[in-house]
Amino acid sequence: MLSDKTDTWVPVALSQDLPTGQAMPARTPAGPIALWRSQSGRLAASADRCPHRGMRLSHGFVRGEALSCIYHGWTYSQAGRCLRIPAHPSLTPPETIRVATRSVEEAGGIVWVADGEPDGKPPLFESYVPLRSLTVRAGGSALSAAAGTKVAVEGFVWQAPGAPAIRLLPVPQETGETLVHVLVPADCGASERIAASRAAESLRRMAERIEAKEAVS
Repeated sequence: MLSDKTDTWVPVALSQDLPTGQAMPARTPAGPIALWRSQSGRLAASADRCPHRGMRLSHGFVRGEALSCIYHGWTYSQAGRCLRIPAHPSLTPPETIRVATRSVEEAGGIVWVADGEPDGKPPLFESYVPLRSLTVRAGGSALSAAAGTKVAVEGFVWQAPGAPAIRLLPVPQETGETLVHVLVPADCGASERIAASRAAESLRRMAERIEAKEAVS
């Protein structure tokens, strides 16, 4: 499984799954975040909780270069500062009203987030490109058993018969599930990408069967 240290980069999403002007929930070892992309295309990662009433900011709306809570419309900058409180339009919100933010980088079509101060940039898998993400209802040990290999910090490479070798980046989730980002060789054609997607689904099913057996043993 990828490192659970808070000062390392975690691949929380694929770039293709976060279009301009949208927000989505994601998770890091330190907890849930609201991941969002401004209208100019800039990425931001905020703690997924509005300081006002605790509503999840990942349910909010991106307006220009800011994120607004869906509940009462409190609006926050990419740096976490509260910019506007609709119930008090003439008020300049005090500096103390803020949401925590995370370091966020985009590399090779993957969105990486860190809770602390990571050393260097996120890894770049130059010979691979993102294909898709999928949720596996199993933990890291079951996934490792299904793949027949140890899951390292940089993920792992796995190959099914008749499919290209794929690189898998697993990220533990709060529910005991695992989010897996699937990468394929950059020179894969359409048929190979389909085979790779089916191979990833096969691995998911194997891991879930192993997890189910462990649960009843």
